[in-house]
Amino acid sequence: MLIHKVDEDVSLRMLNINDAEEFYNLTISSKAYLKEWLGWLDFIESVEDTAQNINARLKSFAENGGIPRSFAIIYKGKIAGTIGFNDINKLNKIGTIGYWLGEHFQGKGIMSKAFKSLIDYGFKNLGLNKIEVSVAVENNKSRVLPERFGFVEEGKIRQAEWLYDHYVDHIIYGLLVNEWY
Repeated sequence: MLIHKVDEDVSLRMLNINDAEEFYNLTISSKAYLKEWLGWLDFIESVEDTAQNINARLKSFAENGGIPRSFAIIYKGKIAGTIGFNDINKLNKIGTIGYWLGEHFQGKGIMSKAFKSLIDYGFKNLGLNKIEVSVAVENNKSRVLPERFGFVEEGKIRQAEWLYDHYVDHIIYGLLVNEWY
């Protein structure tokens, strides 16, 4: 699954080094918006930083036996965000999804389509038994996704993440393969 067409406007594909400038520009143009819930944005200072991130993803692809774990979300030919499995516990067959969408791509149903497609990919192609999502308690826009797709709220992790000047608690959602099919 190097490229997966979700519908006429949305597809998922692996990022490549030629995407560094476009992906960097998307990140920077949405920085103020994304910074509310993503704690790593101050570490992105140049196209080279983004290229290093893409190279790490490509290295993970090679180390994972040629099976991609993360994707660019493409909307009408433009990179709109990213989605993937931030972690895969191979022993227990559990994948943890992470995602973000650029500010001007919000409200078009893009992330819902990408999220559903990644769930299918995780269960069908990666053979996962469970998919988890960890979301800041107050991040209501992000919490809608797992709730919309039948994930079960499994608990709360106190002070799970440092966001620049404060900690946030996370809600952990889980979905089992037999709940999806």
